[in-house]
Amino acid sequence: MSDIKKVVLAYSGGLDTSIILKWLQEEYDCEVVTFTADIGQGEEVEPARAKAEAMGVKSIYIDDLREEFARDYVYPMMRANAIYEGEYRLGTSIARPLIAKRLIEIANETGADAISHGATGKGNDQVRFELGAYALRPDIKIIAPWRMWDLNSREKLMSYAAQHNISVEKKADGKSQYSMDANLLHISYEGGILEDPWAEAESDMWRWTVSPEEAPDQAQYVELEFSQGDIVAINGRPKSPSAVMEWLNKVGGEHGIGRDDIVENRYVGMKSRGCYETPAGTIMLRAHRAIESLTLDREVAHLKDELMPKYASMIYNGYWWSPEREMMQTMIDASQRHVNGTVRVKLYKGNVSIAGRQSEKDSLFDERIATFEDDEGAYNQADAEGFIKLNALRLRIGAKR
Repeated sequence: MSDIKKVVLAYSGGLDTSIILKWLQEEYDCEVVTFTADIGQGEEVEPARAKAEAMGVKSIYIDDLREEFARDYVYPMMRANAIYEGEYRLGTSIARPLIAKRLIEIANETGADAISHGATGKGNDQVRFELGAYALRPDIKIIAPWRMWDLNSREKLMSYAAQHNISVEKKADGKSQYSMDANLLHISYEGGILEDPWAEAESDMWRWTVSPEEAPDQAQYVELEFSQGDIVAINGRPKSPSAVMEWLNKVGGEHGIGRDDIVENRYVGMKSRGCYETPAGTIMLRAHRAIESLTLDREVAHLKDELMPKYASMIYNGYWWSPEREMMQTMIDASQRHVNGTVRVKLYKGNVSIAGRQSEKDSLFDERIATFEDDEGAYNQADAEGFIKLNALRLRIGAKR
């Protein structure tokens, strides 16, 4: 890659990417363009501009992508009820295709030869960034410093930062922070004490949620209005996708909702332990399944549930821009045409309970048929005998063998 003259770096201003910025300048003697995305991480992104300027960067992109992230990535994923390995709500995974897309757009705008990222050679993010980049620009060159340099520990990175006067956030005892990633959907924590699966996470690690023990003693009810599978209003007030998520994160966090402690299977083959806070996503997923239970045909709902693990794995493994994910998304979106109505959720001490669901035009729930009282001839119970005998026919034949 000796011909590289310009690189677009996915830059947060944190420890890893600040060091990578300096490393790229030294190793490649090239111009570095920085790209910082505001996808709702809850921290100011503008300080990254000052840090980049101090390191001689002239082309600095700082983009507010919160609405695009919520509307075009999180919401489509929520329509699928996607969850990886039964627990992980894909908070980091779903942000990567958007960042990859913007990296390629900036590379095209600035005439850059390559892009660079701070994902390690052990993790999933390197796969997600690079699969997305190649899908959008097949000839792009990619620099992944973690696969190239010898700064292979947090301690070495801290030492490098000190040698080059790069300021980084530290704990009071001088040790580096957990490795964290945050956006509108979640905040994740890895490293440190969490590398021991038996060790309980420190109580002061959590940033978005109170512990369920300290949550209010009074439950809070919230009404979520759905249109074609998407939440469009809260308590009767219309809200954009990003505003929905911001509001639910705040309220959910106040009630201790969305904490997860998971050991997951990374795409590269190893197991990894991480902790996650996903208040909005936890509420949204629970409510979406509730409105689908009322409005989706049984076989459509069951087919979606069968396909969901595959869809979730595509996102987890970095195949958002693949033709198979796009094909499946078309089917999922088509299933949401009648997913309209309102769900009332009850938030209480870390739990999300369904307190009610209704859909005036699209409900498939027929009280006349489902009732345990007199159905006035709406359902002939005698019909069940033939239904059962036909379904039992192969079982009876097999039992005689």
